[in-house]
Amino acid sequence: MSDGDPDMAEQVSEVLETDVETFEARAAADAETVKAELRDGTFDNHQSIVGLEYEFYAVSEGRWREGDAGADGPDPEASHLSRVPRRLLELIGFEKELGLHNAEMTTSPQPLNDDGLRAQASEVRARLSAALDTTGAEGMRLVSDGMWTIPPVGETARGYLSDAVEDDGVRIATNMSDAVRYHAMANSAGVDAFSVDAPHVDLTAPTVMPESLITSIQPHYQVASAEDIPHHHDLALRVAGPLLALGVNAPFFPPDVYAADATADDVLRDGWHENRVAVFESVLNREGAEKVAFPRDLDSVEEAVDRVAGDATMVPMDVSEGDRFDDAFATLRRKHGTYWRWVRPVFDGATRSAANARIEFRPIPAQPTVRDSVAFLAAFAGLMEGLPRRRHPVADLDWETAEANFYAAVRDGIDADLSWVTNDGVETTDRDVLFDDLLAHAEAGLEDAGVSESEAESYIAPLRWRADTGVTPAGWKRRRVRERVADGADLAEAVHAMQRTYIAEQTDTLLDGTFADWVDE
Repeated sequence: MSDGDPDMAEQVSEVLETDVETFEARAAADAETVKAELRDGTFDNHQSIVGLEYEFYAVSEGRWREGDAGADGPDPEASHLSRVPRRLLELIGFEKELGLHNAEMTTSPQPLNDDGLRAQASEVRARLSAALDTTGAEGMRLVSDGMWTIPPVGETARGYLSDAVEDDGVRIATNMSDAVRYHAMANSAGVDAFSVDAPHVDLTAPTVMPESLITSIQPHYQVASAEDIPHHHDLALRVAGPLLALGVNAPFFPPDVYAADATADDVLRDGWHENRVAVFESVLNREGAEKVAFPRDLDSVEEAVDRVAGDATMVPMDVSEGDRFDDAFATLRRKHGTYWRWVRPVFDGATRSAANARIEFRPIPAQPTVRDSVAFLAAFAGLMEGLPRRRHPVADLDWETAEANFYAAVRDGIDADLSWVTNDGVETTDRDVLFDDLLAHAEAGLEDAGVSESEAESYIAPLRWRADTGVTPAGWKRRRVRERVADGADLAEAVHAMQRTYIAEQTDTLLDGTFADWVDE
């Protein structure tokens, strides 16, 4: 059951009764405050800074066991989705996310240099290691993955995602974290049902809980000069497709949410490599309000602020001003919380001296290991640093082509038809040429920021391995399901076996290995 507050329905009702015009007027006034601070240089810094948001889901703990015939494999009773007690989240210093099974870590911002990146990786490992010890004592573990596929013991995924009660006209999802804004999202959209639009999937729920299927990593790049936000934003759009193609990790849904007449062959033939994008867009978008989208290019930093202020209001919660610097534009920050573009600018800071403007890069699903995740943080930061310095011509790639690249990667992963412009201005669709140019500039950007050549190569190595071999986590999953099906398993058996193998492999490699270790064994 929800970690319930008996007054949740009443609190949600208060949000729904908020005057939207007044809320939006306050957001517009806040936008003018931010733009005035931008003109004064408040959001400028002397160096680039990086950070990372890292999401997980929890499963029941299992062990690698030996079979009667000497063959070993993951415990078939393990790896079921688990609800994380809120007291446990507090113990491990993680934040709650949409579902009761979710947990999120946010790293401390660090300068983009050798020590800063090392500090990012060390902080993730230290905090995650402690969290694994604590959750392990409770019979569960945190998993780094793009989408869960095995529901809690004795439940179906469809039931877990759809369970809800209605209290005085307010829908309260049973398995949603107890935060007013989450429950308000499900009641302020003006619809009675939320459906997932993906090949052969048949899933509709009364709340936004299907969004809790997915988990991600979100690298942040804080620019030195806020005026450069538009250029970095637009460059991030150009690299989004290629980086997602290397990172795809959500090719399968829980088997019981596929249509009744969908066969394993149907799902393998038509299924996409990155269904996280499909879930997020189809559940949270509605007619006239594309909350989740591949955004258009920006012409100015002021336009970035105005887009947030003018975005369709979803959760018009009143915000009381506090003592933080960014409380001076608290309503705009609240509105930014539902500004779910795949690349989005952020303006905040607890104090005036800590005020910052940054790019939040949202396309990448959670990865098999910490080193894989840090590789994407390093690659994104390196590209944001290196491409502008070299005036890379990919900045002139048509927006329509960048968008097409992104959705091609969603569908086909590393095998997608992608278009690129190399450093010498040559347009190419050659995968090897594209990824070589992309990753070379990521490494060069890291070196520009003070990372040693050997360290830069080491950070990017997990992605270069994927580019060289053509193997991604999604491809690894698809191959294992295909092999199981070929051996006579049905779709549910094949997907669940693959998922348990994924979690078992991660058990030994999460903190210190890479995804390549799973394949090279």
